[in-house]
Amino acid sequence: MSQTSEKQALGAPAEDTNRVQLGFLNRALARPEIGALVAAIVIGIFFLVVAPPFRSAESLATVLYQSSTIGIVAVAVGMLMIGGEFDLSAGVMVTTAGLVNAIFSYQNNLNLWVGAALSLVVALAIGFLNGYLVMKTGIASFLITLGTFFVLQGVNLGVTKRVTGSVSTPNIDQMNGYSQLQKVFASTFQVGSVNVSITVVWWFLFVALASWVLLRTKVGNWIFAVGGNQASARAVGVPVMKVKIGLFMTVSFLAWFTGMHTLYRFNTIQAGNGVGNEFLYIIAAVVGGTLLTGGYGNAIGVAIGSFIFGMTSLCIVYAGWDPNWFRAFLGVMLLLAVLVNLYVKKLSTSRKVG
Repeated sequence: MSQTSEKQALGAPAEDTNRVQLGFLNRALARPEIGALVAAIVIGIFFLVVAPPFRSAESLATVLYQSSTIGIVAVAVGMLMIGGEFDLSAGVMVTTAGLVNAIFSYQNNLNLWVGAALSLVVALAIGFLNGYLVMKTGIASFLITLGTFFVLQGVNLGVTKRVTGSVSTPNIDQMNGYSQLQKVFASTFQVGSVNVSITVVWWFLFVALASWVLLRTKVGNWIFAVGGNQASARAVGVPVMKVKIGLFMTVSFLAWFTGMHTLYRFNTIQAGNGVGNEFLYIIAAVVGGTLLTGGYGNAIGVAIGSFIFGMTSLCIVYAGWDPNWFRAFLGVMLLLAVLVNLYVKKLSTSRKVG
């Protein structure tokens, strides 16, 4: 009789009994988005009680639109944070994208599709440069992208004022290509008697795509690996530089997309817009369960964090309160989210031997 058979005959415990076993509650709490989901439910119920206008379908559609304008870029920012990096230039990059499209097309009397394509190239180039500099210099992405933030902010204002004589672009609604681009980026459609912005649909699609990439693809595994431990990821063959540059370019792509929405919704764009939005993207990701240290989070959580932002920013107004309280709320939510995320992370790594 073999040694294994002897152990089994003597009643030795099977190997499976040493596996980690977490209870249902712990497994649920270990999900990155669970804290944000609970918060969204509690906040939603609270505003349903204190803000009667929020109870209408029209208000919900407005909240979803507000959430999508932050949520589209926040999806990419969340993925970048899971990969262990930050991008503080994302907010002004949205404005840069719109300005390039409008000014280049208007000044050269070109079809707006040409300007949109050039704007995309410029945005992707900025994202590539951010990622390349972070990886080649070893300087923290916080500092690299903070520099990019100031450069873009100055260029946005300086170039716009020099070319147009003001700090906004000319109205473009009579230019060739406007109607098609407006349908893609800024149209609305009817759901019953309610008008819903197309950006809500795009937002859901980007969240679904990001979730699939993170949870079902090799690239998703690489993103978690480089965010958890870059040196270890490189040691096992993960192309760290390509992954991180790709994440920065993903942020710039969705910043471009949001810039196109802003331009084609309002037909013009202010050169000073976007400043401060980079923090809203980060807050949405953190509230949604993404750790500031990288390697943990998901796209669903970021979407819920964005919804909390949209719901609160509008429902404070619906409730008739001073909208200045919204900033205080953001600060409180950020602090609570960090504490909850640390607790959830501990649960996700806890071990119970059955």
